[in-house]
Amino acid sequence: MSDVAGGVDAVCGHRGVEVSKSCHPHHSEGSQRLNVSYRHHPDHASLSDNGETVVSLFQQTVKAHPDRVAMIMVDERQWTFREVDEYSNAVGNYFYEQGYRKGDVVAIFMESRPEFVMLWLGLAKIGVISALVNFNLRLNVLAHCIQVSEAKSVIFGSELSSAIQDVKSQLPNNIALFCKGDLSVDGMQVKHIDPILEKTSKLPPPKEHTTVFNEKLFYVYTSGTTGLPKAAVVVHSRFFYMSHSVFFFFRMKRDDIIYDTLPLYHTAGGILGVGCCLLKGCTLVIRKKFSATRFWDDCIQYNCTVAQYIGEICRYLLAQPTKPVDKQHKVRVVFGNGIRPQIWNEFKQRFNIEFIGEFYGATEGNANIVNCDNTPGAIGFNSRLLPFVYPVQLIKVDQVTGELIRKKNGLCIRCGPGEPGELVGKIVSGDPMREFDGYANLEASKKKIGHDIFRKGDSYFLTGDILEMDDYGYMYFRDRTGDTFRWRGENVSTSEVEAVISNVVQLNDAVVFGVEIPGTEGRAGMAAVVDEFQRIDLRKLVVDLQKELPAYSHPVFLRFVERLDMTATFKLKKTDYQKEGYNPSVVKDAMYYLDPKTHQYEVLDKEAYDKICSGKIRF
Repeated sequence: MSDVAGGVDAVCGHRGVEVSKSCHPHHSEGSQRLNVSYRHHPDHASLSDNGETVVSLFQQTVKAHPDRVAMIMVDERQWTFREVDEYSNAVGNYFYEQGYRKGDVVAIFMESRPEFVMLWLGLAKIGVISALVNFNLRLNVLAHCIQVSEAKSVIFGSELSSAIQDVKSQLPNNIALFCKGDLSVDGMQVKHIDPILEKTSKLPPPKEHTTVFNEKLFYVYTSGTTGLPKAAVVVHSRFFYMSHSVFFFFRMKRDDIIYDTLPLYHTAGGILGVGCCLLKGCTLVIRKKFSATRFWDDCIQYNCTVAQYIGEICRYLLAQPTKPVDKQHKVRVVFGNGIRPQIWNEFKQRFNIEFIGEFYGATEGNANIVNCDNTPGAIGFNSRLLPFVYPVQLIKVDQVTGELIRKKNGLCIRCGPGEPGELVGKIVSGDPMREFDGYANLEASKKKIGHDIFRKGDSYFLTGDILEMDDYGYMYFRDRTGDTFRWRGENVSTSEVEAVISNVVQLNDAVVFGVEIPGTEGRAGMAAVVDEFQRIDLRKLVVDLQKELPAYSHPVFLRFVERLDMTATFKLKKTDYQKEGYNPSVVKDAMYYLDPKTHQYEVLDKEAYDKICSGKIRF
C-alpha cells in the first residue's frame, strides 16, 4: 500500500457538499451527516492570494502561543514553539550567509529528532528545498538519493558518519558536508553544524525571495519497491492540506499531544504528525524508533492523547502480553494506514481507543481517501451518489500484469460495487488537490500517468493499488498490482492470505507470493512465516486455512524463518524470498509442500523437490 494521506476534500467534497451516511449498517438511525465543506478551513485561493506558505503559517502558530511545548524528544529535552522558531532562524541565516538561495537543495540524513524538522523548516525560510533521505539507506542507494536531488550539501547525523564516509567518493567533489552531533569523521572535510548554529543570529533570516503556495517545500523518497527510490515532490499546499485533513477529519484538537514513532523522512510521521504540530499548535512527542514494549508507557509518561501508526505497528502492539498500561493511557485517537481489517475491533477494544482514523494515499499522488467515521476495515470513502465532486475512481485492470482493461473505444471501465480495480485520480492543472506534483525525475513521473481514461485527452494518476468499493462507497484495500497472482484460474490476493495466516499463527509475521512450478499454469502460492520456536501445528494450520480461505488460495509451499525483513515504515519485504523460491538447495530454512493426495503439509526435501519439478507430484 502507498504511504500517505491527502486532501481535505478527500471523503467526497467540494464546497458545501453534504453526504448522509445514516443508511449505512455501521451507523445508527439519525447519525450525524458528514459535512465535507471547505468552510471549516481557509480557502486555498485566499491562502495563495495572501502569500501564505508552511513557513508563514508556522509563524502564526508561534505568535499565538510561543511558550507552548512544540516538540518533546523521548528521554531527552523539549522545545517550545519560540525555541523551534529561533533554531530554524539560525539555520536559515547561516545557509543564506553561505550563498544558498531559493531553489537550491540540501539533503538531510539523520535519525528522527526535533532538529530534523527544524533544519528543513529553517532552509524553507530562505526558499531552499530539503531532500529528506531515509536514514536506513547505505552505499549505492544512498548515493543515488543524494545525487538525484542535485543537493549542494548534506547535513547528516553523527550516528550516520560511516554511511556518509562509504559513499563520499560517489558524491560530487564540491558537495558540502555538515555533521550534527559528535563529530568523528576521518578523511573528509566536514563542518560541525552545532557550534555554527549556536553563534548564528536567531532573528528571522532575510526574505529576498517570494515563495508561493504551490512551490516545492521538500522531497520525500518513495520506498523503491520497483527500482531505486524516487524523489517525490511535496509542495507547500500539499503539506498544508495533508496536515489539515487529518486534524479535521480525525477530530483532533489544538491542545492534543501526538505520539509519533514514525521516521520523520516519511510522509506519515514527517508531514501528518509534524504538520499538526507546526500548523495547528499540537505538541509532538518523538521517539527515535518504534518500540512495541514502550509504546503505551511513553503515551502515559507524556500524557499523549493521539498516536500514529503505519504498516504492522497495530499488530505488533496486539502481539504484546496484556498489561495494565493497555488501558491506563489517555490516547483517544490513533491514525495512520495499514491496520488490517481482521484486527480493527480487537485493537479498539483491548486498548480502549475511541477512534481509529485510517487513510489512503501517496506522497506524490492526488488519489487520497479518508475513513473518518470509524467504519471497521475501510481505508476511505467516496460518494457513489455524487462521484463527480471528487474525481477518484476504481477502474478495471489485469490484476496480474497491471495493464488497464479498455473498451473497444479505447476508454477504461469503471468498477461497480464488489469489483476490484485500480484506484486512479483525475489530474487537473491549476487545482492544488488535483495536481500531480510527481518526482524530481520527469521520466519517472510520466510512468505514473494514464491517458484517455474516461474521455479522450484526460489524464489520471495511477496508484498501482487494487481496492474494492462496497454499496455505500466505502473502499477496502485488496493488493498492489503485481502482488496478485493467478492459480487454478483464480486471482489470489497476497494481502488477504497474509492477513489470514498471521491471524491463525497468533499474529506472527507472514508474507505470501507466487512461485512457478514447471509444467503448471499460473503461479502457486508460497508463504514465508515467522516460527522462531517451531510451535506452529501444521495440521491445525490446514484446518484453519480451510475455514478462512478458498482452496485455490491455500499456500502450496511454506517456509519457516526466524524473522522477516521489513522496511523502515513497517511493511514486510517479500522480493528476496520470492527470488529464492522453494529449492532446498538454495533455501536452508525448513520448508513444506501441500501434498495434493493427503491435503497435509509434508517436508519439502530434495527428493520431493525433484518429484515436483519432474511432474511426479502434480498439483
